Amino acid sequence: MLSKKKTVQIIEAMGEIFPEAECELIHQNAFELLIAVMLSAQTTDVSVNRITPQLFAAFPTPEAFEHATVEEIQEHIKSIGLYRNKAKYIKGCCHKLVTEFNGQVPETLEELQSLPGVGRKSANVVLSVAFGVPAIAVDTHVERVTKRLGIVPQKANVREVEEVLMKKLPPELWGKAHHRLIFFGRYQCSARKHDHEKCLALLESHMTEI
Repeated sequence: MLSKKKTVQIIEAMGEIFPEAECELIHQNAFELLIAVMLSAQTTDVSVNRITPQLFAAFPTPEAFEHATVEEIQEHIKSIGLYRNKAKYIKGCCHKLVTEFNGQVPETLEELQSLPGVGRKSANVVLSVAFGVPAIAVDTHVERVTKRLGIVPQKANVREVEEVLMKKLPPELWGKAHHRLIFFGRYQCSARKHDHEKCLALLESHMTEI
């Protein structure tokens, strides 16, 4: 396994390669981000961004979603995968936001995870992006890339990947690391077969002493 120092160097190198690495889900506030993250499960960010403008125009607040029927929500999101379940979760989530959180997106991991359809990964994205709370959300890109580079053990589960990264990186890098790993996995070191030596060489060429 890579040392803490080497791990930090790699994450910083990814920042040099992808200085634009940030959340690609288009949103105007914490609530829109929460809904977009829920919609993004097993769906590309591009697909989500394609439907959210008209979705939020129709339902701009948790109250608007709560008052809508599941079928009405489905009609706006039916172009993406798992839209039936997502519509149910969104309505349930917004009901809880209205009835238990005064229509506001909560700012703790535990409260976010209490919302229907919101798992640990989604909660960490909202914490980090919307509220600036140090957090690492582990998606398929983050898990695959960290294992490929030897940052985390091959047999680590998602929670263990998160915990190892939190131990090896300073809190101020957690949110940035999440996005940099995603960009590196999405645009450089993809899941498709490729020459991984080129990925390693690219990282090496951007690494500096810390």
